[in-house]
Amino acid sequence: MSYKTSKKMIVTDLDGTLLKDDKSISQYTSDVIKKLCRNDHKFVIATARPLRAAKKILENIKIDAGIYHNGALIYMDGEKIEGFQIDNVIPIIDSILLEYQKAAIAVESDDVLYSNFDAGRLWSGTGFVYTKSNFSELIGKKSDKIIIEVSSLEDMKKYEKFLPTDLYIQLSENKIGMIMKKTATKSNGIDLLAKKYNINIENIIAFGDDYNDIDMLKFCGKGVCVKNAVADAKNVADYICDTNESDGVAKWIEEFIL
Repeated sequence: MSYKTSKKMIVTDLDGTLLKDDKSISQYTSDVIKKLCRNDHKFVIATARPLRAAKKILENIKIDAGIYHNGALIYMDGEKIEGFQIDNVIPIIDSILLEYQKAAIAVESDDVLYSNFDAGRLWSGTGFVYTKSNFSELIGKKSDKIIIEVSSLEDMKKYEKFLPTDLYIQLSENKIGMIMKKTATKSNGIDLLAKKYNINIENIIAFGDDYNDIDMLKFCGKGVCVKNAVADAKNVADYICDTNESDGVAKWIEEFIL
């Protein structure tokens, strides 16, 4: 079946999906993306990565829009647009530190990682700013997410009681709890971009491989999983393409869209 008859929005995850295991993008995939854009389709990335990390990887790839931090931060045509950010992190952090004075906390805001500990011990080579007096730099600013170092799922759960009803905490990498807005999802970011680009949901194709891709795979007109995806993601996909190591996303785009 071909989807070549109308303008499409292609949305893809990065790690484990568009990127090879060494975090590179092949020349073949790069060429397919260029051809896609020349044919007036929109190319969008949707990733858990922050903007600065995605930029390094995509230096030679043109994208129309980017959904970062799983939907908290959205850029369209190079400009930041309304996302799903936390309005005021200070009361939350204050309440956590009142009970757990040694809690290792970091906050993503304006593409800067603020931290009250050496964030390099969790993410080697990551740049960060040591916070002054418990994140006073963030007064009056919106934030993409709060990160707390944890030792287990049970350890993470002790922080749930500090969260307003519009936030949630999720375990990641088995070492951090990520606190985000419940509305900060890849599918909500896609919905926002679709309305701005005036593209119907049935003309949006999403590619993913992991648990945080499931909502967009189900939401979009077509959901495509790479062969290396987790089983739960494959179960909701309309198609399975080749692996990330074998340029699965580009192969599918070339066959069904170009």
